[in-house]
Amino acid sequence: MSANPAPAARAEPLPAALVLVAGAGRLPELVAGSLDRAGRPYRILAIRGFAEPAMRARAAATVDLLDIAGILAVLKRWGPVSVVPAGGVSRPNPAAILNAAAALRNREALRAISGGGDDRLLRGALALLEENGHGVVGVHEVAPDLLSPAGVMGRHRPDAVAAVSIAAGQALLGALSPHDVGQAAVLAGQRALAVEGPEGTDRMLARARSLARRPLGFGRAQAGIVLVKLAKVGQDLRVDLPAIGPRTVANAAAAGCAGLAVQARFTLIIDRPATIAAADRAGLFLVGLDAATGMDARDLGA
Repeated sequence: MSANPAPAARAEPLPAALVLVAGAGRLPELVAGSLDRAGRPYRILAIRGFAEPAMRARAAATVDLLDIAGILAVLKRWGPVSVVPAGGVSRPNPAAILNAAAALRNREALRAISGGGDDRLLRGALALLEENGHGVVGVHEVAPDLLSPAGVMGRHRPDAVAAVSIAAGQALLGALSPHDVGQAAVLAGQRALAVEGPEGTDRMLARARSLARRPLGFGRAQAGIVLVKLAKVGQDLRVDLPAIGPRTVANAAAAGCAGLAVQARFTLIIDRPATIAAADRAGLFLVGLDAATGMDARDLGA
């Protein structure tokens, strides 16, 4: 009942020149802070319509998401670089497409990469970068301090009942991994209450909340309900790094969870101090499972 096998680590060294491609949300800011603390030089390339104002203010250049030629031209001027995508992008809204001519000019490339959903769009864009000589690396490779450590974080620990749920979740997600379903599941002992699909972790927790409700609001809640979140085997962590944050903790608490178990070293924790504090306030445990050391739920119990 050990943790899922970890995705393969990168063997070759990272290129010296680094470009942080800033999409939506707080992640670009957190990655920039990590790079600042490490003293590593970098430039910010902001995606118009997605990047937050603070990142746009710091950006060396701002580009339209669909202006492939313009993006490649900027990176060529900056020399061979290693590109780190950070933050969300999705099918562009009008605010993100100010350069309609660029979209028209790149229509063949866009047609090739845009079918099949946002993941296909993102993976296709990364492939184009690599074809033009720019390496693409993940947040987990350049900002490891943002990832979950192994062991217990916060004041609470899983009990024996929760340990059974964690082990069942590891086994379930490991078995489902080849089928490209989600990264997370909610379990109560050996019973799976919900498995993450395309809707994401928060909506899965909303489904689990309805399934875990006490009849008519009375009686005891099910014991040992746990959110387990792991990277899929062979998952491209550059574009799909498992992540949790304070909102995940709040939603897990609302779903009746006793705690959260994530994969150490391969799960991003958005604002770790705030996430741990939220778990402590809610009485939830937060643990990192480490396949490299064989650490699993049995090693973390109270």
